[in-house]
Amino acid sequence: METIEAAQDEIVEEFSMFEDWMQRYEYMIELGKSLPLIDPQFKIDDFIIKGCQSKVWVHADLVDDKLIFTADSDAIITKGIIAILIRVFSNQHPDAILEANTEFIDKIGLKEHLSPTRANGLVSMIKQLKMYAIAFKTQLN
Repeated sequence: METIEAAQDEIVEEFSMFEDWMQRYEYMIELGKSLPLIDPQFKIDDFIIKGCQSKVWVHADLVDDKLIFTADSDAIITKGIIAILIRVFSNQHPDAILEANTEFIDKIGLKEHLSPTRANGLVSMIKQLKMYAIAFKTQLN
């Protein structure tokens, strides 16, 4: 199993291969297309992330003490953003998710290249993934 830090380092390395932000946006769109599909039963208001301009649904399951996330979005860039976050945080123990920093987002320059509403959505996505970690951590104790 890859650590959160290793996944973040891989993403930073991948983004560094692109010369401009148009190429990075295209890459994020491709990442969004590879996102594991969320079960349609979770594409309801209960699973929408509040604070996102687009609709973003996230669901988590606890499997072998690790969180497995699935998600979807109605916007292609947003779907790419959540795909990056799921790649980092899925299949990790709740404690690892809660202790993880998100400096890799600044290293790839994502926040500064998003509109203010998308940047707020990014923060909301991270917050929601960490809220799932808190909820499932209490089940483990």
